[in-house]
Amino acid sequence: MSDNKRPSFAAAAFVIFFLCFAMYAQIFIIGEDWITHITLIVVAVVASIVAILSGFTYDEVQEGILYGCKIAMLPMLILMMVGVLVGSWIPAGTIPTLIYYGLSFISPSVFLLTVAIVCMVASVATGSSWTTGATFGVAFMGIGLGLGIPGAMTAGAVISGSIFGDKMSPLSDSTNLAAGVAEADLFDHIRSMFYTTGPAALISLVLYAILGMRFAGGEIDTAQIDVILNGLSENFFISPLTLIPPIVVVILAVKRMSGLAVMMIASILGGLFAIVFQGYSVGDVANFMNYGFTSATGIVEVDELLSRGGLQSMMWTISLGFIALSMGGILEKTKVLEVLLEKISGLVSTTRGLITTHVVSAIAVNIFSASQYMAILIPSRMFVPAYKKQRLLPQVNSRTSEDSGTVVSPLVPWGLCGVFFTGALGVPTMEYFPYVFLSFITPVIAVIYSFIGFAMFKEGDIKSVKTYNPVKEPTMSEE
Repeated sequence: MSDNKRPSFAAAAFVIFFLCFAMYAQIFIIGEDWITHITLIVVAVVASIVAILSGFTYDEVQEGILYGCKIAMLPMLILMMVGVLVGSWIPAGTIPTLIYYGLSFISPSVFLLTVAIVCMVASVATGSSWTTGATFGVAFMGIGLGLGIPGAMTAGAVISGSIFGDKMSPLSDSTNLAAGVAEADLFDHIRSMFYTTGPAALISLVLYAILGMRFAGGEIDTAQIDVILNGLSENFFISPLTLIPPIVVVILAVKRMSGLAVMMIASILGGLFAIVFQGYSVGDVANFMNYGFTSATGIVEVDELLSRGGLQSMMWTISLGFIALSMGGILEKTKVLEVLLEKISGLVSTTRGLITTHVVSAIAVNIFSASQYMAILIPSRMFVPAYKKQRLLPQVNSRTSEDSGTVVSPLVPWGLCGVFFTGALGVPTMEYFPYVFLSFITPVIAVIYSFIGFAMFKEGDIKSVKTYNPVKEPTMSEE
């Protein structure tokens, strides 16, 4: 695409306005939550027409569509394998065992707090919010249902814990991406994030502890839990041996094996366990992997917990991911987002204006492009000159990218992370939205710091490995 081609500000603003109007009309006028695919296709068509009227050729628009699909390809393949994994881990006894032990030992009053802490530790160890959500998260959803805790609350705690590690782990792709794009040293970047993410995590844990107190005392039906425990033990092989697959997942993730490969290995291992310990045939296991497992114990609570998974169960979510990223690719490659961001460049003359504008821009790019990668890349690179002009160290730039681009991504229903967690946990984005405390608190802390001047590191203030130097931007990969 030619660098000289670009839409006018009015044209770019119209596309974004139309996207907002279309989503509003879908939810509040038409009243349909499940036609997001069609809404985004219509928006993509309108964006394409505007781009062509602005001087772009259809081939260039199509290049943007294919660019978005390329970004979506690996995450969507991983999401496919999440369905396969769940479809194999249930008959293997892995998920039933995790639910059984969880119901036996976790008190309802500390359940949400426990979920958040465990997911924080797991995601820091693996560097992957998606791996954590697809394994520990799925098991916690079952435990929470057994304890009578709303799925939206459990999903919120899972996601808060998972994205904590996605920000703070040196193994995380988004952490390395943010540091590389902002030209910051990786560990300077992580140390800088402790100032915002640390307090946000502590506040989130306190809120989950308070929220969990609602479920203390006599609110939980212990007789129902006993029914579930008996149903699990009578119909599945409950043993520490069945926990080998998730242990293997953690080990392989720590060793930095590809997320797609980890999911494939874990799924095959689950299938083997289902054959060896549960007596299923190869054909049965293949059917579970494809269509999901259907529990038929006759115990309603158990069957609700364990009738899920399968490749086909993920197809609605996967198609939404491809459509959303196609639309995002058009907006990026036809420079709609760039034109809009340039218009607000005058707001970055002060530190508070720069940080606030960066946070708002990253959230907006997340919403309009459906990709946290674009939310990290575009504003961070665009505001590098402003950070240089104010002598702010690169890790302030990279930290702000994560404080807004990374943490908010699970809250966008059509974004990569929103699509993933909805598919993996089985809870619509707008239902878990109010309970992902880390996603709300972190950007607020970032903006507050900019107004009071705290942790706004400048050259000479602290020892830093890097100031600004040209670096090659890293390749985007899965979460």
